[in-house]
Amino acid sequence: MTDAFQVTSHKPDNRDADRRLQGLGGPSGGGWYRDIDTLIAGIEKKSFNLWTVAPTGQSVWVVVAKRSNGRKYLKTQADRIEPNNLLALPHCG
Repeated sequence: MTDAFQVTSHKPDNRDADRRLQGLGGPSGGGWYRDIDTLIAGIEKKSFNLWTVAPTGQSVWVVVAKRSNGRKYLKTQADRIEPNNLLALPHCG
């Protein structure tokens, strides 16, 4: 069974025109942080799953999506909330 880790913070990349995240972090094992490319690769290889709690209080999975230009990014399933659920999380310390 694949491990699932909770995401509780994000690191924005303010220089990125697509507003792609620089990375995500969470509380498991005393706190963790991984860069966006490592997280995308891990999810695609099914090495782990990520989830977070939406502002509505609902647990949602973090998934890999692709922009029309082919660039991959992370978002939550059925993310119709503005701002994006991941961008609404606190910044990583």
